[in-house]
Amino acid sequence: MLRKDLLRVSRAGGGYRPRFATREHRPLAARVLGTFESHVGERRGDLDDALAALEADADSGGDFKLVRGLAALVERECDFETRAPVPPRRVRRAAFEAAEAVGVASEAERDEAVDRAADALGIDSGDVEDSLYADRDVNGVLVDADVRWDPDSLLEQYDLSLAQTALFDATEVRVRSNDPKRLVSAVKRLRLMYELEKTPEGRELAVTGPDALFSRTRRYGTAFARLLRTVAASAEWELEATIDDRGRERAMRLSDGDVTVPGVAPVAEPDFDSGVEADFAGRFRGLDLDWALVREPEPLATGTRVMIPDFAFDYDHADFRLFFEVMGFWTPEYVEKKLGQLADVEDVDLLVAVDESLGVGEEIAERDHRVVTYSGTVRVKDVVDVLREYEADFVADAAADLPDALSPDADAIGLDELAGDWGVSVEAIADKSFPNHELVGRTLVRPAVLDAAGAAIDAGMSLSDAERVLDERGIDDASAALSRLGYRVEWEGLGGGTVREKGE
Repeated sequence: MLRKDLLRVSRAGGGYRPRFATREHRPLAARVLGTFESHVGERRGDLDDALAALEADADSGGDFKLVRGLAALVERECDFETRAPVPPRRVRRAAFEAAEAVGVASEAERDEAVDRAADALGIDSGDVEDSLYADRDVNGVLVDADVRWDPDSLLEQYDLSLAQTALFDATEVRVRSNDPKRLVSAVKRLRLMYELEKTPEGRELAVTGPDALFSRTRRYGTAFARLLRTVAASAEWELEATIDDRGRERAMRLSDGDVTVPGVAPVAEPDFDSGVEADFAGRFRGLDLDWALVREPEPLATGTRVMIPDFAFDYDHADFRLFFEVMGFWTPEYVEKKLGQLADVEDVDLLVAVDESLGVGEEIAERDHRVVTYSGTVRVKDVVDVLREYEADFVADAAADLPDALSPDADAIGLDELAGDWGVSVEAIADKSFPNHELVGRTLVRPAVLDAAGAAIDAGMSLSDAERVLDERGIDDASAALSRLGYRVEWEGLGGGTVREKGE
């Protein structure tokens, strides 16, 4: 982004159009870059003089705002440092004390004050002169001008920055993009209000600031400008912004042919729209459940518009998705719009976590959606309780579709593996009978195999040897198997265990 005073726009025909750079400005971009490179090791004041000369050069190919805009972008990539024999603040203190004692009113008296300051500091008078104002911006020394842009990418960055600056005075932005999901994610991270609408040209995102419903006295230009970077990273997009141009509304239209993002590393953005969502996702993913948490799933149709929920839960053992929306505090008007969206969502299962301060939980429930309320953070247990209810239905349905008796081919098989073979959860087979196997812990074992294992295990055998016997027969739960065979384990400090008969 550029400073507002460097904005270059055309208002021809009542519109509002940034005056982008063209290929004709490539030599100017090269000269700006070269000016910085040639002044490494020199004062900022000398660099500024050279840039001023470039602004005044009739052959530079651009006006002074263009030169200053390009220079401002390059300068951000450069490093300046203060170079002084003695810290300037220390020198100034000594010089001002000496000047007060001398009573400086002439050049000769100034020189005397400088000499006194040098004596007090134990340095040469020349070092006092060199240090006195070395920390002023104009005296900063350019030490590094190794910027990331060549002339072409500098012009691309300038056009992007110019368009971002033009958005400072936007009150509303409407965007069509070939990647609406990514766009909505960025909008939500920027804490802007939005509506995703269906139009004949495709899905269109209308974006405003949180209080735009009340007035347009505040600007959300910084957020709009950051949004443009995400928009411009898409392959195909169109943007129309309403600009408050000193009290007059004007329309600015941009497209992928106007602005692109230079091939540089993008600014990292947070993964979540709010701390509430990030906190919930972190705690939920730490649980061992048969549900996968999906971030920002596919859009849902809401009449002529669409909404993208914050999350979805996918059940591991059925083709089922529960959408999850976290509804925090917004303006009453925004809440009303959100309620309207929820009323129009059909043919999907939706769970809504509502900030209890909104007081709209019952209204959402009346729209046939599940509701949990929260204050501060979403309670994971409340959400898990809802998932368990769905899970109980799936388990009952899956169990009803299975035969009453299950006879796996394997001599020994874990319940998890058997449930996976049938494509159901472990709970769905928990009440089935297993006529050819015995359940030992969490493993089904043929009696003959269990007897063979028992014959190979003797009292006094080390636990590691007994575990090897069981493992060779596919029995993983050694503790349960040894107990079934009438043994216990006697532990000998940290040295391991010994198999003993129960009661021994």
